[in-house]
Amino acid sequence: MRRDRDPAGRPRNARPRDGLGRPLDRAADPGSAADRIPDDLVITGAEAAALADRLLRDGRPFHAHEVLEAAWKSGPPGERDLWQGLAQIAVGLTHARRGNARGAVALLSRGAERVRGYQAGASSQAVDGSPSRADSQRAVGQPASPFGMNVDAFLAAADDLAARIERDGLDGIPLADLSPGLLAGA
Repeated sequence: MRRDRDPAGRPRNARPRDGLGRPLDRAADPGSAADRIPDDLVITGAEAAALADRLLRDGRPFHAHEVLEAAWKSGPPGERDLWQGLAQIAVGLTHARRGNARGAVALLSRGAERVRGYQAGASSQAVDGSPSRADSQRAVGQPASPFGMNVDAFLAAADDLAARIERDGLDGIPLADLSPGLLAGA
């Protein structure tokens, strides 16, 4: 089967998907498909943080991943690890909701490690050697909050969830624990 492509020849997937991003049969009832995040979404960091937060809290981590991926593709190089790591955490939450404990632990851990440079007190540099945008938005002694995100709390939730899943499996993990918020004070 040929893959869907946009006019420029880049791969696209027009297949309908369920709420956790799993492809549905092309002939599936359109009412069973979840809303899609556009493949060509261009979004600011603040918009991405707000939309991803809402999607995560609504139990739609796959869609949050797509928003975070759009932010990393359209954002400046100094933010790449932030957005990629957050997207990986969202994929880890997707794996957990799909029942894949091993994938959940791997992606939650990998994503959290990538985002650690954005925690309070961490120092990181952009590709050009200048302070990263996270450093410029972070006040000394305050929780890391690029674009209003509470990175410290989000990473703590990801780390805790990965440890619990690795120790006990997915049974008994409340759905609320698979829907962590990203924004500070939200």
